[in-house]
Amino acid sequence: MIYRKKYIDEIHNFYDSDLIKIITGVRRCGKSVVLEQIRDELLSKTNNVLYLDFDDRAITSNIQKWEDIIEYVKENRKDGPCYVLLDEIQEIDDWQYACRSLRRENCSVFITGSNSKLLSKEFTDRLSGRYVSFRIRPFIYNEVQEYAKELKKSVTVTDYLIWGGFPKRLEFNNEKDLRRYLNDLNETIVVNDIVKRYQIKKVQEFKKVADFILISNSRKYSANSIYRIMKGQGIDCSSNTIQKWVSYIEEAFVIDEISKYSKKAKRKLEQAKKVYNCDVSLNSLRVNDGKYDLTHNLENIVYNELLFRNYKLTVYDNNGREIDFLAEKDNKKYYIQVAYSVLDKKTYDREFSAFNNLSQLDTKIIITNDDIDYSTSNVKHIKLKDFLISGIE
Repeated sequence: MIYRKKYIDEIHNFYDSDLIKIITGVRRCGKSVVLEQIRDELLSKTNNVLYLDFDDRAITSNIQKWEDIIEYVKENRKDGPCYVLLDEIQEIDDWQYACRSLRRENCSVFITGSNSKLLSKEFTDRLSGRYVSFRIRPFIYNEVQEYAKELKKSVTVTDYLIWGGFPKRLEFNNEKDLRRYLNDLNETIVVNDIVKRYQIKKVQEFKKVADFILISNSRKYSANSIYRIMKGQGIDCSSNTIQKWVSYIEEAFVIDEISKYSKKAKRKLEQAKKVYNCDVSLNSLRVNDGKYDLTHNLENIVYNELLFRNYKLTVYDNNGREIDFLAEKDNKKYYIQVAYSVLDKKTYDREFSAFNNLSQLDTKIIITNDDIDYSTSNVKHIKLKDFLISGIE
């Protein structure tokens, strides 16, 4: 498995902090692998490292209670600062008491866990601010290429636009097996991590809402619009319930919502939001006719890549013309439009006109899958593959 340097570097600054390090993210994005890589890095510097994987009960069968974790650490640690890494910690009831106790005993504690239990509000409340969390995401394009090279495979940009970056999906050699794996993963996320966690009674109705949200990536949504669609299908479900369900999907790290920023109002408009999937495969799984939504998946991938590169993102309202992203980092602003292609004149005019009336000093970028360079004196065109490899700078 590839070394995920970005995440390790972010966590590295907290190795010796007494804050509990919580590694979060959607299921199967690689949280446990990151924890193992932290363990290996720590072991290269000290032998006072303890690692417990509670998903492997053959190894941890003697640890049944949170007190057993403390006893295990006392019996196996050495003198001095000790690093304790606990994978899938939710398998132990009241695990937070062990974490809180260990941090007072000169232990630096790292944990991961299933989204169905870990990092829900009740657990973070119990830690009372004594933690710092790090979100791991599925592979971006460069990581996909690195892992594919390790597997002696090749992955095209189009393949990435359809099937995204869940790490294990790259290990399958045909679409049938790949789909089976992703469908099982999708079912686990929706049912185990959300339905069971929040004890949702109207399971089929919830699945319909989840399907609608996940196939609507890179678009605005409203609970009222989903309500009207479901009502038209004879499904009784209030808009308040729908909004609550969408919030559960977001809490499980399956989607992100971003706000619109209005130049005129100079503030974020919280009522206007767009939704993006953690991975575009969650859209493609819901396509039955093979007509994959490459246009919206492309924008979603740009969103994921910009987040990975630590840009703060909002949708920008340029006097009624929507710009896909206002990306901000290091006191710099970038106005970014995304389109699959601007070969068609009508599309070209629509996408480029979104930048009208912006200052000449503003950095304006359009990202497309075209091979032709459409840069102008005012707008920089970046080809998708170049962006995926090198970013916008």
